[in-house]
Amino acid sequence: MRNMLQDPILSWYDENRRHLPWRYAPGITADPYHVLLSEVMLQQTTVVTVKDYFLRFIDRWPTLADLAQAPLDDVYHCWQGLGYYSRAKNLHNCANHVVSHFNGEIPSSLEDLITLPGIGPYTAAAIGAIAFDRPTVPVDGNIIRVFSRIFAMTTPLPALKNEIFDLVKDHVPTHRSGDFAQALMDIGATVCKPRSPLCESCPVKHLCQSYAKGLADSIPMKIAKPLKPRRFGVVFWVENARGEIAIQRRPATGLLANMMEIPGTSWTDTPPDINEILKDASFSNGPWILLKKTVKHTFTHFHLELQILKGSDHESTGQLMCSPTDFSSHAFPTLMKKVIQLAMMK
Repeated sequence: MRNMLQDPILSWYDENRRHLPWRYAPGITADPYHVLLSEVMLQQTTVVTVKDYFLRFIDRWPTLADLAQAPLDDVYHCWQGLGYYSRAKNLHNCANHVVSHFNGEIPSSLEDLITLPGIGPYTAAAIGAIAFDRPTVPVDGNIIRVFSRIFAMTTPLPALKNEIFDLVKDHVPTHRSGDFAQALMDIGATVCKPRSPLCESCPVKHLCQSYAKGLADSIPMKIAKPLKPRRFGVVFWVENARGEIAIQRRPATGLLANMMEIPGTSWTDTPPDINEILKDASFSNGPWILLKKTVKHTFTHFHLELQILKGSDHESTGQLMCSPTDFSSHAFPTLMKKVIQLAMMK
């Protein structure tokens, strides 16, 4: 069945592939830097979102060496809106590591690729296959869906992923493995979709056991996810006489590491007691005003709700004071952009 899968999938790719800014024509090996950059950006982010960010990065830092020389704050700033900001730091670290340990050339072996900062087994496999035509396939959600449907696999996720790893190894072509991997991704994204798959347009429907059995809509099977917990916090919008706002940098580790933020409390599992919060909020010389609306934001593992307290500053907060007109020069995550937008509403 190996060649029976490979041939129609590659033929379909030659005619129907998605045209993406980091992708080269079938049979042509892609630029390793472009592949690495796009794969890091695509970690937990959609292709549609990544396209413009990729082009901006390439325009600003055409080579990996250029990216390595860039200040980290500039990388954060260009990354704003993509989320999962540890990826930006890992990408910068990765570029520097390649320059210092591999003479600026992205390594081609999976063993070396996986040693790079921020490069796990999936991303290493993607770079190895697409940039260097290594006989491997990165197993993502699209590929899991395609293979589980072809073979009507009823093991539920996430345990199914390990079975797919073992199965895919037997179907990787010796040549054009990068095209084969990208073909599977494209089929999963455009034909073998999570809902309402377009089975009649599938190049391997004649081999698909789920199609034959009418199971395509129910595979892969999933175990119901638990509800995301909700967390709460308060931010302090503090303005001085010159109209400048107190901002600060987040810690170097943890969620939204090194990004800029409006100062606030830690995030807790229960709604804050505003009266207790105000007892410790000693850096305003005037009354605090609690905004009626709250900022709501969803991270991967929890929902967050922030209340905003507005006050005036007596110049002793210790934070950086910044004019709102200069906010664009700082790397604020999307969460903080929501805070700023709400706090500045008239």
